[in-house]
Amino acid sequence: MNQFKVNKKEVKEVFKKHDKDTGSVEFQISQLTNRITVLTDHLRSNPKDNSSKHGMLKLVGKRSRFLSYLRKSNLSIYEGMLTSLGIRR
Repeated sequence: MNQFKVNKKEVKEVFKKHDKDTGSVEFQISQLTNRITVLTDHLRSNPKDNSSKHGMLKLVGKRSRFLSYLRKSNLSIYEGMLTSLGIRR
């Protein structure tokens, strides 16, 4: 099984609010972080893959927008997300 799918299931269990949660900000940030870490590992072994690098930078920007929204709306959850996911800010 793909490493991304295994991590997605683990992360989904931690950050979901209910059984079918896919749209909450916390869940989306966790999924984007998971995809970014997978792409980072890929880019370490394939440094000239510019299309993957471009896609990863788009994901980082999207996650940044979600994080700024979460910071404005609920600061305590924002700080908890940063520590639990290991995101530097």
